[in-house]
Amino acid sequence: MLETKFIPAQERDSKRLMVVLHGLGDSMAGYAWVPQAMQLGWMNYLLVNAPDEYYGGYSWYEILMTGAVSSDHSHSGPTVRRSVKLLSGLLDAQRDAGFPSNQTILFGFSQGCLMTLETGLRYPHRLAALIGVSGYVLEPATLLKEAAPVAKEQRVLVTHGRQDELIPCFAVKEQIEQLRAGGIPIEWHEVNKPHTILDEEARMIREYIVKSFPPR
Repeated sequence: MLETKFIPAQERDSKRLMVVLHGLGDSMAGYAWVPQAMQLGWMNYLLVNAPDEYYGGYSWYEILMTGAVSSDHSHSGPTVRRSVKLLSGLLDAQRDAGFPSNQTILFGFSQGCLMTLETGLRYPHRLAALIGVSGYVLEPATLLKEAAPVAKEQRVLVTHGRQDELIPCFAVKEQIEQLRAGGIPIEWHEVNKPHTILDEEARMIREYIVKSFPPR
């Protein structure tokens, strides 16, 4: 069971939901700024803590400190698959609670970005959008093989920093191109930034979210 915090929309009875996944060593508390930054009165938010404790914060999966993007994922694969299962169950629970998948956005930063892509592209229902910032993919070939049929219909935005010192932009771009070649429609944006989220990037994400829903 994942620990969550629900922040209701200002607009009553809205069924639009954004599930927010933090990065390594952070927590849902670090993303309390998201509703204020998005300025979307019709959006509900579900902030989520990763399952593993990590130096005062939490982690979605095990990593080796020798580098995030690596050809050897044997160390992190089992915990990624564990977290994919937990997040898929969380999305199912939101459906049961009255938040339709096609009105639900999955958003994540860094480790949360990886979990957004790994979970969202395997999820059997179409979501409103998948939005990932400054992350990577565990194994693109495996993800393409295990992707749900609806994955080619998902709306996907991925942004990354050209000066990212933790996860090199060029390596992630190669992974995104591999997913694109496999039929996943990903919108890719490079930003002049290190491993963080800029205000201009938050505005880009907000615009993408607005485009992901029909006018009210």
